[in-house]
Amino acid sequence: MIYHFASELTDDEISLLSLYLDEKHPCAPHFIFRGAEAVVLSCGMALNIPDSLNDKLIATYDTAGDYQLSSRHYKASTVTIPLRGITIGNGTDTALIAGPCSVEDATMIDSVADTMHREGLHILRAGCYKPRTSIYSFQGLGSVGIDMLLDIRQRYNLLICTEVCAISQLDDVLRVADIVQIGAKSMYDYDLLRACSQIDRPVLLKRHYGSRLEEFAKMAETLMVHGKENIILCERGIRTHETSTRFTLDLCGVEWLRRNLRLPIFADPSHAMGEAYGVEGLACAAMAQGVDGIMIETHPEPHKALSDSKQQLTLDQFRQLHGKLNTIAHAIGKQIL
Repeated sequence: MIYHFASELTDDEISLLSLYLDEKHPCAPHFIFRGAEAVVLSCGMALNIPDSLNDKLIATYDTAGDYQLSSRHYKASTVTIPLRGITIGNGTDTALIAGPCSVEDATMIDSVADTMHREGLHILRAGCYKPRTSIYSFQGLGSVGIDMLLDIRQRYNLLICTEVCAISQLDDVLRVADIVQIGAKSMYDYDLLRACSQIDRPVLLKRHYGSRLEEFAKMAETLMVHGKENIILCERGIRTHETSTRFTLDLCGVEWLRRNLRLPIFADPSHAMGEAYGVEGLACAAMAQGVDGIMIETHPEPHKALSDSKQQLTLDQFRQLHGKLNTIAHAIGKQIL
C-alpha cells in the first residue's frame, strides 16, 4: 500500500506517524519520505493511520506485490531522468552508452572518448573498480582510473557512467560519475543499494544473471523507498541451459519490465553475448524494441583488453553499429543520444 499525505505535513507529524506505526505494526516495515507532490508512506500491507492525521491523508494506492513505488499501478508514466543536455526515459530518445570494460591507460580511454565525441554521443561507460570472478584477473585501476575519467569528462564534455562495487568506493566514484552503475554481481548487495538510495546521481541497476524479473523489481524497490526515482534498469543477460553463448539476452523480460515498472530500461548486448560477433544483431533487436538505452563495450584494440576482450567491438565496428542503430531509430520514430 502507498499513502499520500499533504505536503505540508510537519516533521513532528511525520515522527508521530512513524512512532504510531512502529507501535501498531511492529513487524511491518514501512518507509516515509517527502516526495515532489506529497509525503509518501509505503508498506507491504494496509495500515491503521492515526485519527489526528486522517484529514492530511489525500490518496491511497493499493499496489499489490513487493514492488510498489516502481509499479505502473502506482504511476503510469515512465520516470524521466534529465542529464546535462539530454533526457533518459522520455519515450523518443535512446541513449547509446559506450566505452571499454575497464579504464586501462590514458591513451586508450582518450581514443574511445574522442570516438564518442566525434559520433555526437554523450555518455561514456568505463569501469575503474572491477571485481572479477578470478582474483588473479585485472581488478581495475581504482582511483587512478577515476582521475583519468575526470580528465576525459572535462576535455570532451562527456557524461560518465562507472561502477561502484562497495560502499567504501562510493565517495571516489561520485567524484566523476554522472550515472552510478551497480553491477549484476552487486544486485543483491542490500547495504550498497541502501547507500546508493541516498545519493542524488542516477543509478543504473544491472540485473543479476540468476535473478527472476520480480526479484530484479524488488531490488529496484530497495533503491526507491527513501524517495529516489532517478533509477535505470539494465537487462544484461541471464543464465539458461544454453552454453554456446555467455548468457541469453532476455528481451521478453524487457517487455515485462516495460509493462509493469515505470523506470527506464536499458539493454546490454555485450555482456549477454560474450562474443563481439553477436553484439550488433542483439543491439539492433533491442533498438527495434524501443529500449531507453543500449550499452556497448568498445576498445581501440580489443585483443589487448585486460578484461572482457572477446565481447568488445573495435572502434570502427562501433561506428558502423551506430549508423545501423540510427537507421532503426529513425524507422521507429526515435533518435540516438
